[in-house]
Amino acid sequence: MRALLLAGVFACAAALLAPAPTGAQTAPAAPAAQAQAAQTGNVIFFHPDGFGVGHWTAVRLLTVGPDGRTNWDRLPATAVYTGHMKDGLTGTSHGGGTVHAYGVRVLADSFGQDGETPIRQLAGGEGSIAHEAMRRGRWVGLVNSGAAYEPGTAVFVASTARRNNLEEITRLVAESGVQVHLAGGERWYLPRGVQGRFGEGARTDGRNLIEELRGRGYTVVFTREELMALPADATRVWGVFAHDHTFHDMPEEQQRERNLPHYVATAPTVAEMSEVALRILSRAPNGFFLVAEEEGTDNFGNNNNAAGSMEAGRRADAAIGVFRGFVDANPRTLMLTTADSEAGGLAIIGPGTAQQVVRAGQPLPERDRNGAPVDGQTGTRGEAWLSAPDRAGNRHPFAMSWATLTDTSGGVLVRGVGLNSEFITGTMDNVDVYRIMYRTLFGEVVN
Repeated sequence: MRALLLAGVFACAAALLAPAPTGAQTAPAAPAAQAQAAQTGNVIFFHPDGFGVGHWTAVRLLTVGPDGRTNWDRLPATAVYTGHMKDGLTGTSHGGGTVHAYGVRVLADSFGQDGETPIRQLAGGEGSIAHEAMRRGRWVGLVNSGAAYEPGTAVFVASTARRNNLEEITRLVAESGVQVHLAGGERWYLPRGVQGRFGEGARTDGRNLIEELRGRGYTVVFTREELMALPADATRVWGVFAHDHTFHDMPEEQQRERNLPHYVATAPTVAEMSEVALRILSRAPNGFFLVAEEEGTDNFGNNNNAAGSMEAGRRADAAIGVFRGFVDANPRTLMLTTADSEAGGLAIIGPGTAQQVVRAGQPLPERDRNGAPVDGQTGTRGEAWLSAPDRAGNRHPFAMSWATLTDTSGGVLVRGVGLNSEFITGTMDNVDVYRIMYRTLFGEVVN
């Protein structure tokens, strides 16, 4: 009997995740599949943007050592992620986010639509999966360590022909009606000439979105301290924690010149924002949908800033710990996490008989023999990184090498835990991320 049940689960997983041949008409789901699809609950989608297996390997080495396991490592469900776009093989943040939100493969240069063409989500409804969740009475929350216009969360509630329409995207996010929104980006909430908590506004339409949000009943907070001091009965909360991003994304050398830390000191971490968001959303009478993003994992990598990338990775892993704890206490919740690409193509170089890049007691070379940039603890020509101790108590030196300043593909995984996570298996397309979220939120299989 157990074998028959497992066979049913795997058959259903294959039906969910296998894409239909190009041009083919997909038959309606079988009754057995529809019956299994009735398992509905909350969905937490976490997007550590730009983080692939190489990045997570470096975080493991630094935080728990080569024999340890991070929160990301401990997620039980795993699939290989394929994230190509309609017109290219490597996903973009805005194009990839659009596929996650709509379940439709789009042009790489897309933000909540297909290039300049409006789209409907794969299930046929208006808007994204987040819009449908709100129509069906679910509470929706968005959390981002970047600014409000960052596509990993913004594409779920905003559509525009241009990713750089930051003023318009911020307005659409502010008008979206989500229950909780925690991010940076104050400059695009305020008119030019108006001083905010972090700097001057940049809007050209004269609107003050902060005051408009307060007028719609949101409690607006600006610091970690204010976020943690929210009244227990707060249910509509908007956080604005920085003038732009809550981090300073630039190469290590520029950070040192400007004496800037990796992250804004007064801003909460993505884990802290997520914990508060879950506390609020868990009171939703009909369930919730939370989309959270650590954006520093992408932006630091695209600046080849290894130290910043690792700090962002530590924060992302702490957030996964928060999400895992929530799922353990609330099993009718699916938590899944993936990226859409790998920022900078990070690789690890350790010492060995044939590898002379990493030498004990000597600074790292600026580049490997093939010309690839090499980063140590303080950037170019810095000392080698040291892993946390292994089982024998030894710490091992290593270097981080970058392939590019842009995004790469090929080493991204989907990981997950909780309700319906058995469908995270094998190889998953970026469209399948939408499918499993839709199935869990609404109990309906989308082919």
